[in-house]
Amino acid sequence: MTPIKLILVDDHVMVRSGLRMLLEVQTDMLIVGEAECGAVAVKMALSLKPDVVLMDIQMPDMNGIEATREIKKLVPDTAVLALTIYEDDEYFFQMLKAGASGYIPKRAAPDDLVAAIRTVHRGEVFLYPSLATRLVQDYVKQDERGQILELTAREQQVLILVAEGLSNADIGDQLKISAKTVSRHRENIMRKLNLHSRTALVKYAIQKGLIDLD
Repeated sequence: MTPIKLILVDDHVMVRSGLRMLLEVQTDMLIVGEAECGAVAVKMALSLKPDVVLMDIQMPDMNGIEATREIKKLVPDTAVLALTIYEDDEYFFQMLKAGASGYIPKRAAPDDLVAAIRTVHRGEVFLYPSLATRLVQDYVKQDERGQILELTAREQQVLILVAEGLSNADIGDQLKISAKTVSRHRENIMRKLNLHSRTALVKYAIQKGLIDLD
């Protein structure tokens, strides 16, 4: 199996060392480069063409938002996963708009980071649960015309849990309903939103400018 080629981008050497120690033991991952700022990350991504870039946000020379935008422009097949201490809306939504495929805080468990890398490498979107909830809550407030979406309260609950990555069975356990009922709610949600997957939901919300960066 071809390993996932990674570039680690963070201006703190100790952070990069910790990430290297965690990820080098993963048999399906290979670290091909490290960068201390966004500008170096862009040059490195262009030359090495990694599968995934782990991107910090606040760095000297070029921040992670600008670097992500450049990398997606120059090497569109490379996925960018934001790994940062910042969990506020402004950075979160700006990174998604710049083209990041995922966003995970540095406080997350190591297993979550490994799972996030594998998720974005598959071409899917990974959002840490608390951040996924924030995105979906923003989405359900309006459709692309600024009107309230016709989702029931239960459908909104299911939608948020779907975005958090829960299975039908897990959602059913949490809401005290059957997995079959959850499946029916999911079908209704996707029909009303004219979407067909959680990834499509996230991308559509970003593309349509439904997220208020203010």
